[in-house]
Amino acid sequence: MKLLHTSDWHLGRAFHRVNMLGAQAGFIGHLVTTVRERGVDAVVVSGDVYDRAVPPLAAVELFDDALHRLADLGVPTVMISGNHDSARRLGVGAGLIGRAGIHLRTDPSACGTPVVLKDEFGDVAFYGLPYLEPALVKDEFGVEKPGHEAVLAAAMDRVRADLASRAHGTRSVVLAHAFVTGGEASDSERDITVGGVAAVPAGVFDGVDYAALGHLHGCQTITERVRYSGSPLPYSFSEADHRKSMWLVDLDAGGAVTAERVDCPVPRALARIRGTLEELLADPGLARHEEAWIEATLTDAVRPADPMARLAERFPHTLSLAFAPERAPEDPDVSYAQRLADRSDQEIAEDFVAHVRGAGPDEHEQGVLRDAFDAVRADETVREVAR
Repeated sequence: MKLLHTSDWHLGRAFHRVNMLGAQAGFIGHLVTTVRERGVDAVVVSGDVYDRAVPPLAAVELFDDALHRLADLGVPTVMISGNHDSARRLGVGAGLIGRAGIHLRTDPSACGTPVVLKDEFGDVAFYGLPYLEPALVKDEFGVEKPGHEAVLAAAMDRVRADLASRAHGTRSVVLAHAFVTGGEASDSERDITVGGVAAVPAGVFDGVDYAALGHLHGCQTITERVRYSGSPLPYSFSEADHRKSMWLVDLDAGGAVTAERVDCPVPRALARIRGTLEELLADPGLARHEEAWIEATLTDAVRPADPMARLAERFPHTLSLAFAPERAPEDPDVSYAQRLADRSDQEIAEDFVAHVRGAGPDEHEQGVLRDAFDAVRADETVREVAR
């Protein structure tokens, strides 16, 4: 069976205020063409279909168009909700849509109930594990302490139990939306840390033939059977070096996996450039970036006049401008944002405690802070979905 694995469409998302809907529509067209021309037997979409729980109408219309075009091909599609999606909204009409061969899996309680497709070698069971917010699904899976590894392991126990009840030789594919150990993150993914831990081990997917992952925006191979497709389009300048693609996966009669990357259309190249304003305007080596979307970091000791307008004369698609004068870290003029760069909310809070009382929090107090941040994030998720 030939599968096309994609994820993280983030329909409705902009790139530094640039409307990406046209590029997203271009990707959908490319996806449909790939399915038709490469003889794909099934499409899997591993979450974050939309960029937010209540997407704009134009994004919903594009999703509707994608569903109709995929259904017209007669090729089954299995998709799950991600941490950016409202599972309940995305799942509306799932039963009816399923009759057209588009199988939406958004209910955590149905993790162990697969979509079963057939080829000349027998059955392939597709298990959809939507994003599992630990605080919201811990009771469903009977875990005492909510955490990503605990709830995902419990969901996979249901998958393996169902698979064991099926005919010998039934092959299996799991769709999941999670941060798996060994994956490389970028700046455009929403933090899903719980209890100070975001990642789960790849071994949680043992026992299935292929795990089609979503959440991380870079296409990457965790193991031969566990892969991220990545997002089809860039959503932050941290993805400037990404090669955006989908996985075309062949699952043979015995469940062995071979995979090929299928490149996605590039609406415009990304580039990160750094130096003084005069250096950036004069450097001939930067000519190749003149039509790219640009993130420029100026290192001038004194902020120059009209830097964005001057940059735009050479780089008309400059979208982001930052200032990073080359000073020593202890320099009092180093900005607060620079001092906090790459530090988590937990670390910032612990630093604040140490600053106020002269000593950092003990182990118990660290746990209190973690629980507080987890509770706020879970509450935000509930309120967003309820909108």
